[in-house]
Amino acid sequence: MNSETKQCQNCKKDFVIEADDFAFYEKIKVPPPTFCPECRRQRRMAFYNMFKLYKRKCDFCQKELILAHSADSPYKVYCAKCWWSDDWDPFSYGRDYDFSRPFFDQFNEFWHQVPQLGLDADYATLENSDYTNQVGHLKNCYLIFFGDFNEDCMYGHYLLKNKSLLDVSMAMQSDFCFDATNLFRCNRCAGTKGNVTESLNCFFLRDSDNCQDCFASANLRNKKYYIFNKPYTKETYFEEIKKWDLGSYATYQEIKRRAEEHWKKFPPRPAYDDFSVNCLGSYVFQSKNCQQCFEVEGAENSKYISLAYLSPIKDTYDFTAWGNNVSLCYECCSCGEGASELKFCLSGGHGARDIEYSVSCYGRTSHLFGCMSIKSGSYCILNKRYSEEDYNTLKAKIIEQMKERKEYGEFFPINLSPFAYNDTIAQSFYPQNRTEIKIAQYQITKKPSDLPDHIKDASDEILNEVIECQNCKKGFKIIKAELNFLRNMNFPLPRKCPFCRIQEKFNRWVKQLRLYKRTCSKCGAEFQTHYPEEEVKDILCKSCYNQEVA
Repeated sequence: MNSETKQCQNCKKDFVIEADDFAFYEKIKVPPPTFCPECRRQRRMAFYNMFKLYKRKCDFCQKELILAHSADSPYKVYCAKCWWSDDWDPFSYGRDYDFSRPFFDQFNEFWHQVPQLGLDADYATLENSDYTNQVGHLKNCYLIFFGDFNEDCMYGHYLLKNKSLLDVSMAMQSDFCFDATNLFRCNRCAGTKGNVTESLNCFFLRDSDNCQDCFASANLRNKKYYIFNKPYTKETYFEEIKKWDLGSYATYQEIKRRAEEHWKKFPPRPAYDDFSVNCLGSYVFQSKNCQQCFEVEGAENSKYISLAYLSPIKDTYDFTAWGNNVSLCYECCSCGEGASELKFCLSGGHGARDIEYSVSCYGRTSHLFGCMSIKSGSYCILNKRYSEEDYNTLKAKIIEQMKERKEYGEFFPINLSPFAYNDTIAQSFYPQNRTEIKIAQYQITKKPSDLPDHIKDASDEILNEVIECQNCKKGFKIIKAELNFLRNMNFPLPRKCPFCRIQEKFNRWVKQLRLYKRTCSKCGAEFQTHYPEEEVKDILCKSCYNQEVA
């Protein structure tokens, strides 16, 4: 079949369906999409609440907890402990399908009655890590979002296999790092921006690999003892950096400012696609034959996927968040860990197979359609059990009617999302007019200007203070683990609340997940990068960049 140009039914822009796309849709037995790739991604993201947490009671145990649904949310919400328990029966909510009504009308009604998972967390794998979301396999973590296999980490998102991080986001296999983004296999690094890999004792670096004891530099490879990209002897290096005591807030901020000005002298790395073959996107690692993919690791023969990690990820289209051994999935959000043949699903995995239009179905589940909150079971529609033969007959009949009503073949409509649009990551990627939400405020007891400049002057009394955020003006507290980390690593007290610090790094990350056509300032070759001209005037293609930096 040849490629075809279609008009998106939502934004009315043209988009192209390639011949291999048609082959994929035929393979998984779905009609071609009628929404363009961007509108499809926006839909999925509008169901993905990563950061917004609220105080509310669990509707099962009645304990007041921190959950992802507000207290006035019209849904039945259980805390993770209750939801994952065997103390309630999801099949008790089973109902017959009504062919006189549209599927999405019935499912929306169903959604308001079946218990929802209050925090999307693999509860059995968490140890002392209650205040986290979109996570699994954590120990002693606090306010971590979208992470797996982390220990002693606080205030960050997209973290995988790390230990002892504070104010770090987009990091893998790194230890004892502070105020950083895009780290891979780093130890004792701080203030970094852009990719820094396999580096030790480095501060305020950008786009640098395999460095040790380097300071305020960019585009370094296999270097030691550099300051502002100038080489020093070992002895002179340590004498020089003694002049900058990073335990002082004023000093830390001044060095950070000077480093960012210095970085502007060097062209940024145009693409991050290490060990990838025939891939187009941004931050695509160890992947093969992947197109329009963003923040992906270990994927193959896939398209339009983002925030997916832990290989293998195979033969999957239109997939947002998670991964870890998924295959033949389409139009899914927050699914993974052994999931296969999932279509139009939100939150599911741990071996789930052959499931459509379902929410939060995990574990030993298969052959489900329009189901919710099932952890073990097969051949169900709207949580009602059927024989295999009856299930297949009824499912085929429902799909045929959905096709007639032009319902089948796309993700859930945005108006079915259980979260306010502002509370989802869609707001950051596809902003809409915001409606401010009033949140209870704590009584401020300390202004940021009244905090001690140096961490050595911060006594344990600071743990009792409610500090005004320098940015949003809301109150926040320093926790004991955070104070111990800052003291041990000699870094200053924060002046912004954890959520503003996380959001600042998240906003930077959003800019990384995009593509612009650019022309190399050196050789004139055309290529794609996530840096637009208004942010970086002069930029090099990958080949010229490697020649210059190497």
